[in-house]
Amino acid sequence: MLKKIDWYIIKQLLATFFLAIALIILIVIVFDISEKLDDFLEREAPMKAIIFTYYVNFIPYFVNLFGHLFFFIAVIYLSSRMAARTEIIAILSSGVSFKRFLRPFLLSSILIAVLNIYLTNILIPQVNKPRIEFEKVYWRNPYKNQLMNIHIQTDRNNLVYVQSFNNLNSTGYRFTKETFNNKNVLTKKISADNIIYDSIKKDWTLVNYSIRKINGLKENLIVGDSMKIDLKMKPSEFNINTAKVETMTFSELNDFIKRERLRGSKDINNYLIEKYQRLINPLAYIVLTLIGVSLSSRKTRGGTGMHLAAGITLAFAFIMMMKVTSVFSIKGNLPPIVSVFIPIIFFTFIGLYLLKKAPK
Repeated sequence: MLKKIDWYIIKQLLATFFLAIALIILIVIVFDISEKLDDFLEREAPMKAIIFTYYVNFIPYFVNLFGHLFFFIAVIYLSSRMAARTEIIAILSSGVSFKRFLRPFLLSSILIAVLNIYLTNILIPQVNKPRIEFEKVYWRNPYKNQLMNIHIQTDRNNLVYVQSFNNLNSTGYRFTKETFNNKNVLTKKISADNIIYDSIKKDWTLVNYSIRKINGLKENLIVGDSMKIDLKMKPSEFNINTAKVETMTFSELNDFIKRERLRGSKDINNYLIEKYQRLINPLAYIVLTLIGVSLSSRKTRGGTGMHLAAGITLAFAFIMMMKVTSVFSIKGNLPPIVSVFIPIIFFTFIGLYLLKKAPK
């Protein structure tokens, strides 16, 4: 059962956290407006859309992006202040163990972690859709597909390849479609210089095509200038990008990953890392809280400033390790779930070590 000291710590911690987030959001919005104001004016963005479509939807995205960092700073700030005012010494001297003193901090971190899971998997994908659409219309240039050598498996027997795809005119270049039988033997190959999507008729057209039909040792070749083809794909399927993944809820992301596995996507590790980060990264709130309280609960000559400097250094080291392990997974052979867990496990051991050294 929670006591007065628990409620005192929880209220102080959450108030410090939300105040820090609110102040930094105001600062970021001011700088963001100054950077994008010319684009907004040039493209005549409505004031209502700027405020409610863009910036209101930007707030939960920003809170989720930097929430664990500011919660960590709030933990260090509060526990350091309590140490400086000898409140922690008084609490421990009254017979309360350090682990018992740690409990309200951990309860607060669990609460924020649960909120983070909701934001990441449900709310933020929904608010990202209008925010990203606003950016495309009133700030960024229309998205240009930078992917090269795109391979897609449309079903069990068909593989599609384009060297590049321009989503502005819905045109693929150096197109190839290969069809295999159930014995995984090539039976048909379609090649074309270009493949163009007609958004009105909802169909694809091959330009300068050749069709090679293979039956054992026999081959039949057909060439032509233009031909309609039922590709059973939409242009958007060539435009897989980070922004699109950000607009997916957790269930939509799971379905998307299943489709990408079937298509043989080479970017599957990117999507798996996104999936596991949504589930595992909330644990960072608990781990960083353990580190923060253990680190800053001892009264030192440097005071709050020394504790904040050490804490922020550890926080940035944690963020850097998360990025490095993700690169090892994307570019190397490290399993995505392992790459997400490594920073959590490593800093958990650091937290347990600091807890052992904390004042008792």
